[in-house]
Amino acid sequence: MVTTSAFFKGSKHFKASEFECPTYKKSGLLMDTEFLHMLEKARIYANIPFIIISGYRTVKQNIKVGGTINSSHLKGLACDIKYENSKECFLIIKSLLVCGFNRIGINKGAIHVDFDNNKPRNVIWNYYS
Repeated sequence: MVTTSAFFKGSKHFKASEFECPTYKKSGLLMDTEFLHMLEKARIYANIPFIIISGYRTVKQNIKVGGTINSSHLKGLACDIKYENSKECFLIIKSLLVCGFNRIGINKGAIHVDFDNNKPRNVIWNYYS
């Protein structure tokens, strides 16, 4: 099994620092490796940059940003990806679905994606309600 550190050394598109919690140095290395491999494939498929807004979170940071108590960010199984327009939103979501993600949340300007097998699968939700 490839370590998270080894993944980032070989990744053409991501750095550990992109997934780092502001309150915990080097926490990007706590991201799940399988999640990262899937995300790398989705990034290649979409052929546009994935700007990571949030990756790993500590409990303190999760509370600060209003995350749920059982947030997948706390386990290194989630990230939020920035998008600028509907075309980028479509390309990111399509690539995530093609590459096996089945838990996606859509917010204004950001897409949440996680790979948490302890939560319902095959769901897309929005944060507008």
